[in-house]
Amino acid sequence: MDCTLRDGEQTSGVSFLPHEKLMIARMLLKDVNVDRIEVASARISDGEKDAVKMICRYARQIDMLDKVEVLGFVDGKRSIDWIDSCGCKVMNLLVKGSERHCVKQLKKTVEEHIADIRCSLEYARAKGIGVNVYLEDWSNGMKESPEYVYRMLDALVDTDVRRFMLPDTLGILNPLQVIEFMRKMIKRYPGAHFDFHAHNDYDLAVSNSLAAVLSGVRGLHVTVNGLGERCGNAPLASVQAILKDQFNAKTNINEERLNDISRMVEGYSGITVAPNRPIVGENVFTQVAGVHADGDNKANLYSNALKPERFGRRREYALGKNSGRANIDRNLQELGLELTPEQTAKVTKRITELGDRKEIVTQDDLPFIVSDVLKHAAPEDNVKLTSYMVSSAYGLKPIASVKVEIDGRQYEAASTGDGQYDAFVRALRSIYEDVLGRSFPVLENYAVSIPPGGNTDALVQTIITWRHGDKSFKTRGLDADQTEAAIKATFKMLNMI
Repeated sequence: MDCTLRDGEQTSGVSFLPHEKLMIARMLLKDVNVDRIEVASARISDGEKDAVKMICRYARQIDMLDKVEVLGFVDGKRSIDWIDSCGCKVMNLLVKGSERHCVKQLKKTVEEHIADIRCSLEYARAKGIGVNVYLEDWSNGMKESPEYVYRMLDALVDTDVRRFMLPDTLGILNPLQVIEFMRKMIKRYPGAHFDFHAHNDYDLAVSNSLAAVLSGVRGLHVTVNGLGERCGNAPLASVQAILKDQFNAKTNINEERLNDISRMVEGYSGITVAPNRPIVGENVFTQVAGVHADGDNKANLYSNALKPERFGRRREYALGKNSGRANIDRNLQELGLELTPEQTAKVTKRITELGDRKEIVTQDDLPFIVSDVLKHAAPEDNVKLTSYMVSSAYGLKPIASVKVEIDGRQYEAASTGDGQYDAFVRALRSIYEDVLGRSFPVLENYAVSIPPGGNTDALVQTIITWRHGDKSFKTRGLDADQTEAAIKATFKMLNMI
């Protein structure tokens, strides 16, 4: 079960709009092919209600409504009525899985709590809503009050609860404890369906999830990019890859779309994926050391079962001071450039010099470096910025006026936008699409960085990711002004295509 839209949204600073939740839910169900999604907590807000209604309406249309679940509370009829009014048919009922939580937070005995839970189950049944039960703080319950946990299960195991979901709410367990506690649960209640819900406070969420599987658990909870409360949950991509490669487990997950869902959630959440995040990080399929590229050239000596093509990606060979000739050869081959050994040596030396100065070099920069090193004329720009004006005023949309030269002819356009750069791009797009009848690449990502400790006049680096047809690529611009840096990256892109 993916709970990005519920537990993932409990990440500090993350709040999805209703239409964003719908887009994520659609991709999870139809493209990534997860078995279930938990999409919200009941009674949170009107916006949350709108999102759940939209998701349930969509899921009903594709006959997947039974895969949509909402967290509910033991609050009489209120959560159940809220879930029912959204059109959802599955509630994940949050109950107390440790005696301390029951006594200290609810101020109730276990018998009183069980009576309240039974009332909720009866009302849900009357409404036609299926129920799974979360035993909140189950891990502390098993450590401190196992008899309380067993009393809860003894009272509920013969009801029509579909799944008992066992969360390590505070992320306190290690894999050996997960195996011990999970086996006790399964031995005592062999007919029950147990899920395990890991948290990553000790960086053990993935390990604990695998331990649960080895112990016989029948369901796992994950989130895209490991989003979640505090340190997050078990990441979907990592759990999938390890289950398949290390344990030969079969799941329904479509691995080719794991990178796509990661990028979508990254964009909507605003939480950047670490470049070294397994499977979905930007750098994880990039070889830096030249000896690695040399080994791959000769016999794929530095490859493992995590083939980038499995995840809709490709292997890259970084350019920098550690690259060596083998990396540069691989990049030149991909670009279709043929150099003599002497020329390649000169290019290698120049890239090493740039790396020593901490400058970023990409494959897209390589033709320009080759031109410069070999003293050829620099490639002439077919697209040139003749002049432009951007302005913004309080209470009005920013406006841009642009004049460009394309293949020797002048074109002008003006447009408004949500920001100065957006207005600029809209004006350019109108020239390409409306006047020239050409396609204009889609902007996929936009990142700005300044040197650590930089002043207000520091140089700004803008890195823009574009998609043109089925190809995705990046361009960079450097300037003291952020908009100007973005414009430079844009015209580099236009000359590349």
